Amino acid sequence: MAFWPNVVVATPAHSGVGSSLTYRSELSLTPGTLVRVPLGAREVLGVVWDCPPQPPEGLTDAQTRAVADVLVGLPPLNARWRQLVKFAAQYYQRGLGEVALAALPPQLRDLSTVQLARRLKKQEKARGTAGDTTPSPPASAPALSDEQQTALQTLDTAKAPVLLFGATGSGKTEVYLQATQQALEAHTDAQVLVMVPEINLTPQLEARFRERFEPLFGADALVCLHSGMTPAQRLAGWLAAHTGQARIVLGTRMAVLASLPGLRLIVVDEEHDPSYKSQEGARYSARDLAVYRAKVENEALSAQGGNARCQVVLGSATPSLETWHAADQGRYLRLSMPARIGGGALPRLRLVDMNHQPKGAVLAPPLVAAMAERIARGEQCMVLLNRRGYAPVLACHDCGWKSACPHCSAYRVFHKLDRTLRCHHCGFTERVPRACPDCGNLDIAPIGKGTEQLEEQLAGLLANVQRPDGSPARVARMDADSTRLKGSLEQQLATMHSGEVDVLVGTQMIAKGHDFRRITLVAGINADSGLFASDYRAPERLFALLMQAGGRAGRDAAFVNSQGSASEMWVQTWTPQHPLFDALRRHDFPAFAAQQLAERENAGMPPFGHQALLRADARSQQAAQAYLNAAAQAADGLPHRDEITLYPAVPLTIQRVANVERAQLLVEASSRGALQRFLSAWQPVLLECRALPQARGLIRFAVDVDPLSI
Repeated sequence: MAFWPNVVVATPAHSGVGSSLTYRSELSLTPGTLVRVPLGAREVLGVVWDCPPQPPEGLTDAQTRAVADVLVGLPPLNARWRQLVKFAAQYYQRGLGEVALAALPPQLRDLSTVQLARRLKKQEKARGTAGDTTPSPPASAPALSDEQQTALQTLDTAKAPVLLFGATGSGKTEVYLQATQQALEAHTDAQVLVMVPEINLTPQLEARFRERFEPLFGADALVCLHSGMTPAQRLAGWLAAHTGQARIVLGTRMAVLASLPGLRLIVVDEEHDPSYKSQEGARYSARDLAVYRAKVENEALSAQGGNARCQVVLGSATPSLETWHAADQGRYLRLSMPARIGGGALPRLRLVDMNHQPKGAVLAPPLVAAMAERIARGEQCMVLLNRRGYAPVLACHDCGWKSACPHCSAYRVFHKLDRTLRCHHCGFTERVPRACPDCGNLDIAPIGKGTEQLEEQLAGLLANVQRPDGSPARVARMDADSTRLKGSLEQQLATMHSGEVDVLVGTQMIAKGHDFRRITLVAGINADSGLFASDYRAPERLFALLMQAGGRAGRDAAFVNSQGSASEMWVQTWTPQHPLFDALRRHDFPAFAAQQLAERENAGMPPFGHQALLRADARSQQAAQAYLNAAAQAADGLPHRDEITLYPAVPLTIQRVANVERAQLLVEASSRGALQRFLSAWQPVLLECRALPQARGLIRFAVDVDPLSI
């Protein structure tokens, strides 16, 4: 007897291939089974979606190909995981196989049944060896504050997603830890997913989770999942999660699609962070999928009976306005934790009006003096400048030459340490020229400032400042360049925690999540860049960044009190009268959110309106925009077209990257349902428009639902 399984494989939506392909099998395959199937001249990994005993009408044996291999020994991906993937594919307008296969570890795609069996046996052996070790005594949990205790009790009974709105330093992580322990102890097969926005936040959080849970559940009970791991590590972590061996999974946005059969708690830390929204491939929001995933798990648990639930916790000191609005409407339960642990105060804001500072000063003299005082008392400082490299541009003032990238419509950044000009978009790198390439002028100079330059200038300004032990002040830098090598991030964090560094200069990667206990002064440089940007989300991002950065100061109340001084947040600005700074001075996020939401409601912007972007990449800007405008014209007869506003095609802000021209077309609707219905009807039209003569030169198109930048 033959069966005809429908298998999803990694085919993007713009390929025109259906959501699944029909194959032939002598075995009845359980939905969710991983198989290897022929696709063209290759053999690829696929997921069985269903396996009917009859072929589709009109399909014969001769028209189908047989399943090449079945990955036995691996439990099928359950129905809840498949429902999550199906929803993500439909909502974000992507191919079903594209989302499903992207959720699996890359190394799994190349393994045969024999190789997989060998990996599973090796993992089981390692698990047995780990079980032979003598467990260390569990770390005692600290006493909870009244706010933490209330939050934990409410989490245990809440029937809706929970927004944990806690000030920086209020102890949100301890709530996560104790909620995790409650979930794992309530059910022997329970699993917990903890997500962070960036890889650099995982070492500190992993250390705290291991300290708390390794003695209770073993060393193999916690695994990490993020793109910074090797393929072998990602495979091992995924297998541990899929088989239930791992009780806790700590990861970045990709972890939301991991197979977790016993999921009972999802924590999304720093839920406001834009990093949770993927900007390539299937452009999904991990935060929104986490909320949907908890809903799917709860529906399944409810059908089984009993009181088990899967709770989702969204934690932040500066929630996204979408999440805040959902809490205002009652769709989410908001729990507030405004007080810092230990009774510490939030840092005072000091605005430095750069109009009254010496011309050309990168750092205001009063700020440098305040930092010197802190260092002399044994305190640490942090300086935030969200731009890496030495300078954004290298220029010749004689002829006007600038360090433009030949492959992108952007400038190459000057990196002084290795004397290179580096494009941060396509990666094109060249040595710094000895003279201007156009006119031969030897006097080419940097324009603007980056973290490398700030580190260099601070080292000079603080050269005569001494620490309490008489040694010179030490300045360090932490950004994507300084943490590129394996282990460098952990090493830099260790030197900061040990007090070896007095001033830490860095990009936004240092501004959130880190628990630096000795920092008492934080400075924000070039803060005005987000005040007048064309993106309507820019004020929200700037407020969150500054408030999160300020939250690194004064986290240890006992240390601050022993120094006899209050923690401070200095912000250099050319517009100190801007209303954003008034809310920041009061640490009043609710007031800022209310003002921003009122503006967005008047303009019909999210969360009061709903958007999608149709993006096109082509060999020429003309072809990209021609395709988009043709697609807009072809949409005129579609259902629900009267509920949609389509704007003309425009180039992206950086319209050329790696010699590929990029354009976009904005789609707006007043309701999410109308937008989804229109996009579903539009998808086949988009495929047909590729064949139009004016679209010649088109490389690819993609739909970005709920875009974070326009």
